[in-house]
Amino acid sequence: MTDRTLYEWFRHSADRFPGAPAVELAGAAVTYRELRELAETLAGRILGAHGHAPRRLALLADRTVLGFAGYLAALRLGAVVTPLHPTFPAARNATVCALAGAELVLADSAATARLAADLPVTALSLSELDGPVAALPPYHGSLDDVAYVLFTSGSTGRPKGVPIRHRNLSPYIAHNIDRFEVGPGCRMSHTFDLTFDPSVFDMFVTWGGGATLVVPQRTDLLTPAAYIAGNALTHWFSVPSVVSVSAELGNLPAGAVDSLRYSVFIGEALTMSQARAWHAMAPDSVVENVYGPTELTVACAEYRLPRDPMDWPRTSNDTVPIGPIYEFLDWLVLDEHGAPAEEGELCVRGSQRFDGYLDAVDNEGRFLSHEDGRTRPYDGSSDLTAAHYYRTGDRVRLEAGEWVHLGRLDHQVKIRGFRVELGEIEAAMRRCPGVRDAIVIAVGRGEDVELAGFHAGAPISSSALIRWLRKQVPIHMVPRRFTYLPEIPLNPNGKADRGRLRELLAAGA
Repeated sequence: MTDRTLYEWFRHSADRFPGAPAVELAGAAVTYRELRELAETLAGRILGAHGHAPRRLALLADRTVLGFAGYLAALRLGAVVTPLHPTFPAARNATVCALAGAELVLADSAATARLAADLPVTALSLSELDGPVAALPPYHGSLDDVAYVLFTSGSTGRPKGVPIRHRNLSPYIAHNIDRFEVGPGCRMSHTFDLTFDPSVFDMFVTWGGGATLVVPQRTDLLTPAAYIAGNALTHWFSVPSVVSVSAELGNLPAGAVDSLRYSVFIGEALTMSQARAWHAMAPDSVVENVYGPTELTVACAEYRLPRDPMDWPRTSNDTVPIGPIYEFLDWLVLDEHGAPAEEGELCVRGSQRFDGYLDAVDNEGRFLSHEDGRTRPYDGSSDLTAAHYYRTGDRVRLEAGEWVHLGRLDHQVKIRGFRVELGEIEAAMRRCPGVRDAIVIAVGRGEDVELAGFHAGAPISSSALIRWLRKQVPIHMVPRRFTYLPEIPLNPNGKADRGRLRELLAAGA
């Protein structure tokens, strides 16, 4: 029986392995029994302080024991959780609270509670929540209930709310527990902030399998080999940029790790050079690239590299394939005319597809139907049904039998009448000796569009990059200007911060 709500995945393991460590943080372990008791105590105190079980609440917390217990307490009460990032501007968090309809904010410490004081709802500090513990009613969570709402950046500047139901999550959790052999004794990393949906894998694939969630500090991500070896991790899950940054600092010594069984990467393209560097550091670990947007419940595709690097595939953009789509999901790849193709936009439906954005207006253009060979974009004039495919906005191509991610459709631009994939130029830049990472952005509009390249690694002159690229790509794909940076700036989710790069370009940096 694997049809469980998030709380039931945790409770099932707490019943089976009460004395096993559920969380390990700063060298201190909390057992499943202790974490469950803390979560239920907090749930009772929230009931006492709020007067009734909230339907929706926001969680302003970092990766702390109280933050985890607060998340579980909210689920125990049947509330929809919306995580807030403690470092995000108060105005942004206030907007998210309003859009999510949060009745109150839970903060994991007095410090974050002071941040929550600027938000337009009641704030409760979990570290100071005392008083009577109300009796908890029986748990009545349903698979059809919304578990959490996460917010992604919207093209209009307004965040888009993505509600994910327990029934979307249960097949994802069951699949990953089985695929990565998660069970008691496994020690799983937790590198993602709660506002980024891979954190759901960190917490609930770990707890669903009865394993231990081992929580690094921010600085530990700069020295992952030392952290993994020092904490005997068996599973690692992070964005690929962790590899690049730690390798540049000389913190990925070959053969340094022997405890690691699985290394999984998500969030951005995993390059072959990143995969080779990680494999050299942990040669006994399986390296896997997974892909998926928030709307498809964390991930919907996976590719496992062969153990022998000599057997690794070659791809046109030097990235690891994203692999096959989960076998229990339906998918299509459609060209610009809406016809099935070996290159085009990936569209997916099935058990992990969400039911639509919090604001139904955001659904228009993001779904489509495909019947009898005809494709119809969803325009909002009819009901959104399970038959509709979600349009990922990601361009993929079948290469040697594997799906390769080519980039976002909105990263495709026209230069002098030619369609240009920015990812192709970035791949060509990364092949230049000395270039560790590269991002290309388009500036201007219409006939005035120009390309600007940013690169990190060894300082290389613009003229040298131009000479290199003119041998790699057509002349219209060579950026007009280049900027060297010690590091490509990243957003809080570890992805390249293209908005920040535009700001640097506008400032003449």
